[in-house]
Amino acid sequence: MEEQASRGVDFAFLDSGTGGIPYMVELKRKMPAARCVYVGDTAHFPYGEKTADEVTESASASLAEIVRRWSPETLVIACNTISVTSLAELRSRFPDIPIVGTVPAIRLAARRSINKRIGLLATNATVRHPYCENLIRKFASDCAIFKRGDPDLISFIEHSLFTASEAEKLAAVRPAVSYFLEEGCDTIILGCTHFTHVASYIAAEAGEGMQVVDSRDGVSKQALKVWEEKEAAAQQDGRPALPYRTDLPDDKSFFVTQLRTPEDEEEYRDLCASFSIPWGGEIQIGTAR
Repeated sequence: MEEQASRGVDFAFLDSGTGGIPYMVELKRKMPAARCVYVGDTAHFPYGEKTADEVTESASASLAEIVRRWSPETLVIACNTISVTSLAELRSRFPDIPIVGTVPAIRLAARRSINKRIGLLATNATVRHPYCENLIRKFASDCAIFKRGDPDLISFIEHSLFTASEAEKLAAVRPAVSYFLEEGCDTIILGCTHFTHVASYIAAEAGEGMQVVDSRDGVSKQALKVWEEKEAAAQQDGRPALPYRTDLPDDKSFFVTQLRTPEDEEEYRDLCASFSIPWGGEIQIGTAR
């Protein structure tokens, strides 16, 4: 008996850790019926302190495993560092699957800023990358951009945020906010997806008059557009809509590539509970190096 054809997940998200979860949540808000899976490549965290080759090879290895396991229709790179560093190369390595990247919302910030003094909070790799300079020249040439790479805050968010007190959260964002306030910025770009977890604390610490922007809305809209175009093309080719594979994980399942300490799993389970997403566990990724 011939096996019935079936499909994998609609969207697979990749980040170095928990940063991109709000991006998956935003896409699900826009399209509740979408079937999603999320992988945090914690074995290679933090991406922002790696060389370009290391970023590319680590991300490529994770994507290869995601494709092998769940056959996604669309891949979402929910990580600014991977996107500005490696997106073109990853698209060349996975030509049969659309890949949507995430880059700092410089264009949005330039439109919203009143005094044209804008802060870019990101990883060191992102703030130093020529891709960001190109975005600034293209969309914010009339603005002064003040950049801050903040690996300490990223590490705090990944490892301590979800068990920290309110005072500890405000204290963690204070150095970055103080820097941008001293420079007279009226807008802060969250140029690393991890910072979306502390957007409200950044806004609270900055006070009235400071705008905090990120790319969740734009990335989710683009991912849905790409997915819908692929679906429409399939229908035009006469291909029937296929049921989902029966071996897929629960929708929105969150996986990591390494649990470094015995406490990691408990913390990630708590995180999943806070977002109402299933804990998928640890998956092993073979490196491409």
